[in-house]
Amino acid sequence: MKVGLAQLNAQENKDANLAAAREAVGRLADDGCNLVALPEYFGCLNADAALMQANAEEMPGGRVYEAMAALAQRLKITLHAGSLTERADDGRFYNTSAVFGPDGKEIARYRKIHLFDVDIPGGVRYRESDHVGRGEQVVTYQVGNVTVGAATCYDMRFPELWRALRDKGAQVIVIPAAFTLATGKDHWELLLRARAVETQTFVAAAAQCLTHTGGTRACWGHSMVIDPWGHIIAQCSDGVGTTSARLDFAVLERTRRDLPVANHHVLRNC
Repeated sequence: MKVGLAQLNAQENKDANLAAAREAVGRLADDGCNLVALPEYFGCLNADAALMQANAEEMPGGRVYEAMAALAQRLKITLHAGSLTERADDGRFYNTSAVFGPDGKEIARYRKIHLFDVDIPGGVRYRESDHVGRGEQVVTYQVGNVTVGAATCYDMRFPELWRALRDKGAQVIVIPAAFTLATGKDHWELLLRARAVETQTFVAAAAQCLTHTGGTRACWGHSMVIDPWGHIIAQCSDGVGTTSARLDFAVLERTRRDLPVANHHVLRNC
C-alpha cells in the first residue's frame, strides 16, 4: 500500500476548495498512491457555525460528496475524503468522513466521536458540541487485505478509541484534522507518535494549514505518516502540499510479534 496525504488551506469558498482537493488527490494518484486522505473540513472551513451548516452536505447527494465519489472512481483509488459537515436525516449536523472505494461507492462513513469544547475564563470559548452531533460508531474499512481505522482531529487525544480500532483489526489509522497552531506546535507530533506506538499501527494524518476565516484561526499543518515504531516516514511542512509513503507491513508484523502489547491489556474488560 502507498498512502498519500493532501495538506490544504480550505476557506469558505466551496468551488476553490473542491478544485484544490481534486488537484492534490490527482497528484497523489499519479504518484502511485492507492489510499489518499484529505483533511478535516476540506470542503468548507469557517469559524461561523451558521455558515458551516449552510454549506453542509447530504450523504449521498451533496456536491462535494458526489465529486469525491467520482474522483475515486476515475482515479481507481480509495479516497478517505477528510471530513465534511453532514446534514443528516435526523435533522442534526455531524463532522463526517466518507470513504470511497475505487469503484466510487461509499465503503465507510465515520462521524467524529470526540468534540472539541473549550471555555477558558477570560479567554477562548469554543464549543463544537453546540452545533455538531456526536458520532457513536467505531469505524474500520478494507483496502484490499488491509484494515484501516477512522478518526478525526480531537480524537487523537483519546487512546481508548485507538485501542478499539486496533482491537477491530486496524493496521492503519487515518486521521483528517484541522489542528490549531497553538496546540499543534506542542502536541501534534507528540500525540500522533504516541498513538502509533500504543496501537502498533501506521498512522496517516492529513491536516489543514495556515490561516482561515480572515486570519482569526491558524492550523498547524505538518501532515505526516508514522510507522508502528513511532518513526515519521513522511511529512509536509507548514504550507499547502502533499506527502506520501509506501507502507511496509513486515515492520508492523515484526513490531507486534516482538512487543506484543495487545496481549497485555489487563483492563480490557473493566
